Amino acid sequence: MTMIGSDLSRLLEGFHAAQANGTLTFLVIAVLIACLFEFINGFHDTANSVATVIYTRSMKPTPAVIWSGICNFIGVWAGGIAVAMGILKLLPPQILGAADAGISLIAVFSMLIASCIWNFMTWFWGLPASSSHALIGGILGIGVGFSLWNGMPIASGLQWAKVGEVGLSLLISPLLGFGLSGGLLYLLKKQFHLPKLHQAPKGNEPPPFLTRLLLIGTSSGVSFAHGSNDGQKGVGLIMLILIGVLPAQFALNPTGSSSEAEQVRNAAKQIELRLSGLADVKPATSGIEFLPAAYAADAKAGHTLAELASESARKIETEVPNAGSLSDLPADRKIPLRSEIFKLDSQLNALEKSGVRFPDLAQARKTLKARVEYAPSWVLLIVSLSLGLGTMVGWRRIAVTIGEKIGSTEMTYAQGAVSQAVAASMIGFSSLAGVPVSTTHCLSSGVAGTMVAAGSRIQAKTVKSILIAWVLTLPATLVLSAGLFFIFSAIFRS
Repeated sequence: MTMIGSDLSRLLEGFHAAQANGTLTFLVIAVLIACLFEFINGFHDTANSVATVIYTRSMKPTPAVIWSGICNFIGVWAGGIAVAMGILKLLPPQILGAADAGISLIAVFSMLIASCIWNFMTWFWGLPASSSHALIGGILGIGVGFSLWNGMPIASGLQWAKVGEVGLSLLISPLLGFGLSGGLLYLLKKQFHLPKLHQAPKGNEPPPFLTRLLLIGTSSGVSFAHGSNDGQKGVGLIMLILIGVLPAQFALNPTGSSSEAEQVRNAAKQIELRLSGLADVKPATSGIEFLPAAYAADAKAGHTLAELASESARKIETEVPNAGSLSDLPADRKIPLRSEIFKLDSQLNALEKSGVRFPDLAQARKTLKARVEYAPSWVLLIVSLSLGLGTMVGWRRIAVTIGEKIGSTEMTYAQGAVSQAVAASMIGFSSLAGVPVSTTHCLSSGVAGTMVAAGSRIQAKTVKSILIAWVLTLPATLVLSAGLFFIFSAIFRS
């Protein structure tokens, strides 16, 4: 309760600050658009959770959709914030830490509007396209647009290491979904003699009791996993808005403890002392490929990575007072401190990837990261509600595609359960790893894999449409987002 009260107090303080500097209207609109993205994401992806239980007659549409919404709601709360922080790290510090709130607002509006337009269009056409692809494409677009608008190299507009990690997960996940689902169904048929499990529904007759429980359970798992992964994308978006527009209130996560500043200083000091013995171990060039582009330029000055990280740790010590809470810091020192913590963490990651290990710094790094990687409880609440409510409408278009148009035969109980179990597992592991994946592609590829394993012919027209949407989503949203960034910049910053 104390934490919730503190979050609400900071929110009210932020509203007053936004009203004073004239950004309140833009702030509210941006948050509403972020909620709209999650709402559209909900009814766009609901079909992934409910199509199999509806088409196997395990649940009727209305209770299936309502139950899916509840599981999505719970998933957002239980899923942590690793994916949300991964979304933030796709952006360069020049945007996230910009002193001009207008840059952040333009970036957020461009990204969200581009993603929402594409999600709505693909939903309208009944295509199981990926909200994750749309969001990542929107983020890439504003990174490119920001670089070109400011006359910078395109490479400096994005944290390419993180982009590569996310891109790889989005590329591999449907292939894994197809292979694992097909393989699991094949093993199920060969190793277990369960003929009733491999039957298709007969009329409106529900499946046997245990089979029905299995299908409802795996469907619930997909909904929960979807909330834990896709819900975090909305959390990341709203945090991007809050940090960009109201850095004084949201750039850092103060606990209010009287010893908080001392803990942060001690953590930075411990890191600095540990790195002092590594100054000559690794030259900057040995790990420069692991540094984000925004930090790599500093490494070309002849310093070692250890020296650069040690300097960042000293800057953190300098920025933090000897005692008290971080909330006592002046507003103009919070964004620099936040940026320095992220820079230090990136430098330490680069050192580790280049071969240097320091497990003894795990707690110190955790202390620092806790100050910048967080989400207030009210953000989780509004994202949970947006996603949960979104799952309760608009499911039918895409559910028809998944349930009827991927294979040439009707979905069996085993196919539904296997594709859902694989999708839920893949999405759950991705959430733990902090990597966004496409719920749509995990499940639809899983259904296709089970159809092939069962000897059913795949409907080429549907699969072709899904593949076209898969291929086009990233470039389409990138171009749309970059174009909107240029238009908004020309209108509001010229």
